[in-house]
Amino acid sequence: MTTRVLGIDPGLLHTGWAVIDTAGQTRKYIASGVILPKTKLEMSERLAIIFRELTQICETFSPDECSIEIIFVNKNPKTTLILGQARAAAIVAVANKNIPVFEYEPNVIKKALTGAGHADKSAIDKMVKILLPAAHPKTADEADAIAIALSHTNMLRVIPRPSIDH
Repeated sequence: MTTRVLGIDPGLLHTGWAVIDTAGQTRKYIASGVILPKTKLEMSERLAIIFRELTQICETFSPDECSIEIIFVNKNPKTTLILGQARAAAIVAVANKNIPVFEYEPNVIKKALTGAGHADKSAIDKMVKILLPAAHPKTADEADAIAIALSHTNMLRVIPRPSIDH
């Protein structure tokens, strides 16, 4: 059975997203990109853009599950709060389409992808290229979203999922 996964790297300036299919050990790149709300817009308008674009991505690609990175607390509490708002807009867009959302801390994502919880960016990029050679991310946010989706596919194999009747 194939599972379609939407990976999201949330951010108010750049929200990366990626869609991949997984069936057992096989993974297939479907699409990815970055949502870029204009910085001159009001906060509410930028959050609405993230919500609307992720809603459209869900409608276009029909993911079965979504994985999203849990934010870490920044030194600047205002930055953490703003990032949390962008993350919330993304989660609500996906959950509004009745798609289960799985949240992972950055070190869990790194460990699921590379085997090391403190892997550096180059190790993550290398694994993405090995596992999804068809993916050619243009930005770091897009690459991170692909890594988040891939990590979730690895987690699918080790965390049993309850059966869902549709």
